Amino acid sequence: MSDQRTLGSERAIERDVVVVGAGPAGLMAARTLAAAGRSVAVLEARDRVGGRTWSRTVDGAFLEIGGQWVSPDQTELLALVDELGLETFPRYREGASVYLAPDGSRHTYTGSMFPAGEATVAEMGRLIGILDELAAEIGAAEPWAHPRARELDTVSFHAWLRAHSDDEQACENIGIFVAGGMLTKPAHAFSALQAVLMAASAGSFSNLVDEDFILDRRVIGGMQSVSEAMAAELGPDVVFLDTPVRTVRWGGPEDTYAEHVPGTPVTVWSDRLTVVAKDVVVAVPPNLYSRISFEPPLPRLQHQMHQHQSLGLVIKVHAVYETPFWRDKGLSGTGFGARELAQEVYDNTNHDDPRGTLVGFVSDEKADELFGLPAGERRRLILESISHYLGEEALHPVVYYESDFGSEEWTRGAYAASYDLGGLHRYGAHQRTPVGPIRWACSDLAAEGYQHVDGALRQGRLAAAEVLGQVPAGAAGTALTGAAR
Repeated sequence: MSDQRTLGSERAIERDVVVVGAGPAGLMAARTLAAAGRSVAVLEARDRVGGRTWSRTVDGAFLEIGGQWVSPDQTELLALVDELGLETFPRYREGASVYLAPDGSRHTYTGSMFPAGEATVAEMGRLIGILDELAAEIGAAEPWAHPRARELDTVSFHAWLRAHSDDEQACENIGIFVAGGMLTKPAHAFSALQAVLMAASAGSFSNLVDEDFILDRRVIGGMQSVSEAMAAELGPDVVFLDTPVRTVRWGGPEDTYAEHVPGTPVTVWSDRLTVVAKDVVVAVPPNLYSRISFEPPLPRLQHQMHQHQSLGLVIKVHAVYETPFWRDKGLSGTGFGARELAQEVYDNTNHDDPRGTLVGFVSDEKADELFGLPAGERRRLILESISHYLGEEALHPVVYYESDFGSEEWTRGAYAASYDLGGLHRYGAHQRTPVGPIRWACSDLAAEGYQHVDGALRQGRLAAAEVLGQVPAGAAGTALTGAAR
């Protein structure tokens, strides 16, 4: 095979390790490797670091377009924030929350449980208890290895809930925490096992449904600042932006590309740079693996597995007001409504900002419908939905913005990849298996902290430890010396 390429520089640079992707996982991998004395190049397709964490100032308002919240159990992230000299602040939660019932009626409440009627509340508690038991029994590290894995992975979460309860309102309310709230897919599109993994990764289903736990704090200056600080430490001679990776060439002798021989050079071609290294860490979500040509091709199992993983779809809506008007009404800004267009609403006001910011989420099939409408009509309907929770003042923000990672060239969805029905038990054990010198790292593959920045950091550290020979290659869990949950 010819070495001639039309991409990259004529002269290749040499590093010990190439990291593909400058999100939290890739930067943590690079940071860990650099601390161990390895030379690293991080190649990022975007013009910024941070991956699915991204902050922008829009019309004078600072907005966290991507991932932003930190929960108390995300100690890998919290430790890094402290180490980097960053600080966090709590989400505003004083006052009453709002629940919109299926009949459209509006109810205010305090505490963690919706005021959905005594029987429905009891049924929700019972379902949460069952899911807590399953999460504790099955765990986050290897859910595919449990004796009930296939049983739970071949039934949708929608069907599983209704097989365990005939209270439709309870099923809808429990369903939105995983479907619209986390995986951003309809509950009929993923399995009960995938829902259990989501719960186990957060410690329990009880944690997952407790917004005061799962949405506890934010980073002052935005979550992207964590990646920016790591990138600044590594320096511009390590982190290369606007550099999409196109081809990874590896193997044995160059005339056969047989079984990989450790130490045999790996060549990575990008639009701007060619790098020769010994190891590669691919730190992008699985739906983007196919954007890279691998020579030789990845094994059949990898090709099949990646076709069963996909990201969901969500519109994250930011609405900024002159003042946080809902607080004067004794409201926290938190709202839930399983049948509402915006299924969740929260106070997202920035640290020390006199203005008020709300964030709302429109997920999966509802997002499909809205993206088919003109932008003005979409805005009108979304703000109208938010006003159902907090009043007519919500109709008139001074700044309005919709995050749409589904249209981002180097993301293509939100918040993370999950398997279709039957995919998790079939392929989960192989999702981190190295291919020759190639390791995989992203929040989509995490156990603890799955689909969160905390999980991405754990995965980056784990991939680096594999390269350094500190742990067996392809380990499913994320337990490492010095890394707390």
